[in-house]
Formats: sequence, C-alpha cells, structure tokens
Amino acid sequence: MDAIEITPVRGPIHSSIRTPGSKSITNRVLLLAAMANGRSRIRGALFSDDTGHTLDALKRLGFKLSADKAAAEIAVTGAGGKIPVSDADLFVGGAGTAMRFLSGFLTLSRGRFSVDGNARMRQRPIRELVDALRQLGLSVNYRATEGSPPIAIDTSGKPFEGGQTAIRAERSSQFVSALLMPAPLWAKGLVLHVEGAVAQPFIEMTLKLMQSWGATTSRRGDVIEIPGAQQYRAMDFEVEPDASSASYFAAAAALCGGTVKIEGIHRRSVQGDVAFIALLEKMGARVSWTNDGVEIESSGSLHGIDVDMSAMPDMVATLAAIAPFADSVTKIRGVAFIRHHESDRVKALVTELKRLGVDALERPDGLEIRPSKLTAATVETYDDHRIAMSFAIAGLKAPGIRIANPNCVSKTYPEFFEDLDRVVRTA
Repeated sequence: MDAIEITPVRGPIHSSIRTPGSKSITNRVLLLAAMANGRSRIRGALFSDDTGHTLDALKRLGFKLSADKAAAEIAVTGAGGKIPVSDADLFVGGAGTAMRFLSGFLTLSRGRFSVDGNARMRQRPIRELVDALRQLGLSVNYRATEGSPPIAIDTSGKPFEGGQTAIRAERSSQFVSALLMPAPLWAKGLVLHVEGAVAQPFIEMTLKLMQSWGATTSRRGDVIEIPGAQQYRAMDFEVEPDASSASYFAAAAALCGGTVKIEGIHRRSVQGDVAFIALLEKMGARVSWTNDGVEIESSGSLHGIDVDMSAMPDMVATLAAIAPFADSVTKIRGVAFIRHHESDRVKALVTELKRLGVDALERPDGLEIRPSKLTAATVETYDDHRIAMSFAIAGLKAPGIRIANPNCVSKTYPEFFEDLDRVVRTA
C-alpha cells in the first residue's frame, strides 16, 4: 500500500484497547531465555518485524524455539550461557535492539559471526559498543563503514571473560543494555562506567528484567556492577502491553475528546514510556489509574508544554503530532540523539509538520511547535514506524492527512491501523 488516508472522527472517542506486548521487553527476554538453563515460556510476546529478526537470529544460532502467534506465546530452550553453533551470518533489518543486543550476546559464543542490517541500519551508530567490547578483549571489526554495521565478531580464541570498561551512551542506551545482559555469565562479570547515558529508563528496564531472571546486579550512580559466574533461570514470563504503542490511543483521547481506557498498563511499569501519560495530564487531559489499566479523559482542549524528553525518546513523535492543536507553544528538548534512530527524527518531524502547514522550528536538541491549523497533505514516513503512527493521530482531527508507506508500522505494531480504526469508531 502506497498511502492510507486517515478519516477524522466526528465526535469524542469512547473505547478501550489492550496493545500488543512490549517490543523492548520481548527482545530482551528472548535473549535472557536463550541464556537461561532450560525451557522458558514467554506469554504476551510481540510478533513484529523487530522481534521476528531476533527470533530468526536465535534460530540461526542453534536455539530451539516454538512460536504461537495467535496465542502470543514463544517457548525458548536456553543453553545455559552457551551458543550452540560456531558460525552464523545474522541479519536484523532495521531492528536497533537486535543489532546492539546480539553484538553483546555473541560474547558467549566460540566461533566467527557477522551481524548486518538494512540500509538505514548501516548508517546507525555502534562505535561506542564496539569500543567497549574491544576494551574487554573481544575481536570485533567493521565490515564496511567505520563506526556502523555490519560487524564481524571472532570468538574462536580464548573464552571472553568480561571485566571493567567504560561506555559512552549519549547516542543510545542500547549500548549499555547490550553489555549488561550477558555479563552475569562472564567469568569476571562486569564493572561498567556509564558516561552520559540517555533514555535511562531503558537501562533500568534491563536491570529489572535481569533480576527477574535470576541475576544479581548493583548500581551506584554511573557505575553498574554485575558479579560473574552467575546463571539465569528458565521461567514463565508475562510481557506487559507496549506502553509506546499505547501512547497513540492515549493521545487520540486527549486530542479528540472522550475517554479511552488502556488495558494492562500500570503506573509502576518497567517501561519508561508510561510517563507519557503524565505529559497528557499536563496538557489538560484527566488521567485515572485503575487496577487493570489507565483511563484518559479529555474535552479535546490541549495546552502546550515545555519538556525534556530524553527519558522517553520514542514519545517525541507522538507529542509533536498533537502539539499543533494546543493553545500555546510546545517545546521538546534533550533529544538530539533521536537523529540516529530509524530516521533523523528531529528533522523528519519538523519537515512533515511544515508540510502540513504547521509553524515548527528545528532546534539542535529538539523542536518547537506553535499552534497551527493543519492543511491536507501526504506525510512522508521515512520508513519510520513512529512517524507513521503519530501523524495518523493528527489525522483524526485534521481532514486530508494521508500516511505514506503505512506498512512501515509492521516494525513494532503490524495491526496498528486496524486497531486505531476499531478504537475511534467504537461508540
């Protein structure tokens, strides 16, 4: 499909939604399960392009898996900290989590491996992670452009033992998580000095999930210590609904008025993006947390806000798409690093807002959006799922908005447009 036109809603929305499982959690626990001893069952797992690339990589690495998409369940038989095969060429498409996490995971192997991705992935940074792995003694080399994938990893020599290193994480917290997850299985563990980390909630998510699977960790400021020679235990694990995906339906309620209940999302979620709900509250929505989710109620009137979004970078596009409908300026700060995501999101968002007639300014570390009347146009999505889903929400309020390449949402939420239509058309 080349483009899809979003039909504006005629009145307030009154509906509920339980979004598919969290991509961030699914891709982490797939690797934790592979590192554990025995068979784990992952319930509520996300089936999407990104998680599919991780599943495919684990199969290529010799792990026994069974997946039931209809039941949203995946069973993984872990190998207790070993990787069954001694060579594999892995392809991860545009999945940044898979690229970075597999690079750390392969320290558990004995052999020669490569990890590659699509054209955009070959432009995305990995130097900081490679530098840290090299400091720990791993043989890892670039196969094309210095500082970006694809990379080649050679573990055919002496076993990787871990130790002490530092990592710069101004461009991605995934560099940190990639080192943390296999670290309990290294003989010497890991003492990691983290410099300038963005998206801190994702690091905390990784640590909490590691603890759930049986690892001991400690953190004092910017130093994370992981004792070595530990084991992960196999378990049954329930993946939370994706808070990032839930943001679009919460934003729809705030923008169009009415009440939308997001089922299964909790205030104390390990997902940092749950904090986006609080931003909607600052913009004028009413928020009620319940035992089984959260309700967002709104009259449809929004106020602009000034916010540092470095802790929830995936929510920048969602806020940017509804900001023109607010009654005052919205300023988004602290997100220069999202220029290295699936697209240069700062530039892409400003470009597409301007295409729709919005008064938007690009800043070095973010953007500024003034109240504007949107005009009809086709939004280019840069093969970026967040841009596609976010501007679809704007189309619920402004007529004539078309989303180019809507299939790009399959990266994290293949059923997004079907779910959106169901939610906004439910009386």
